[in-house]
Amino acid sequence: MFIDTHAHLDLCSKNSPIEQIVERAKEKDVNIIIDIGIDLDSCRRTLDNSFRYQNVYSALGIHPHEAGSVDAYVLKEIKGLAKNNKKVVAIGEIGLDYYRNLSSRETQQTAFRKQIEMAKELELPIIVHDRDAHSDCLRILKEETAEKVVFHCFSGDSNMLKDCIERGYFISIAGPVTFQNADKLKDIAAATPLERLMLETDCPFLTPHPFRGKPNEPSMIPLIAEKIAEIKKLELLEIAEITTNNAKLFFGV
Repeated sequence: MFIDTHAHLDLCSKNSPIEQIVERAKEKDVNIIIDIGIDLDSCRRTLDNSFRYQNVYSALGIHPHEAGSVDAYVLKEIKGLAKNNKKVVAIGEIGLDYYRNLSSRETQQTAFRKQIEMAKELELPIIVHDRDAHSDCLRILKEETAEKVVFHCFSGDSNMLKDCIERGYFISIAGPVTFQNADKLKDIAAATPLERLMLETDCPFLTPHPFRGKPNEPSMIPLIAEKIAEIKKLELLEIAEITTNNAKLFFGV
């Protein structure tokens, strides 16, 4: 069995009905999907998906692109949706994006800190979006004493990986590991301890080879697992079992 730890079913639905996406995932033995919110409206839809489909769970958070929307009302709403709700398994995706800078860096950092605080209050793990903001992400997580953390679509170097592993963070790897020129990410996959490794699609983005350029979806998780098994010189079944157990432990599903 596989777990897709980071999917955007709301965005995938523009290409195919969610019911069909979920069914295709099951056909490929992807039996649990963590559906990720990026703003308040998508958080509500994500939660609705988790109620509709038994094998779908929710992560609620405000993406750094939308950091300017993080005010007392939004935080109260997300907290209300998440509190005492067994279908909500994480706060995310939250973090920093200095590549697009759609919100100012100061605004992003403030929103990041507020949502880390909320996650700690709710005793939920954190899914971190980090793009070109490695040092600030690590600094803020340390200052806010965040403990249960996964870096989704990990994009750091070997030094950052070492720091994350020392802190007990998890590393999630997506479709780009299958790309021919992804030597850096393949090295990261090789160096990541099995007990800290998780798989994701980030669908509908980052479609793995050989379907690159087409819409991604959770059913493609086995392609990512196959590449990691090749890199680590292990059987696919072993990668499936280990990453699934890691995700179950992390998200409590």
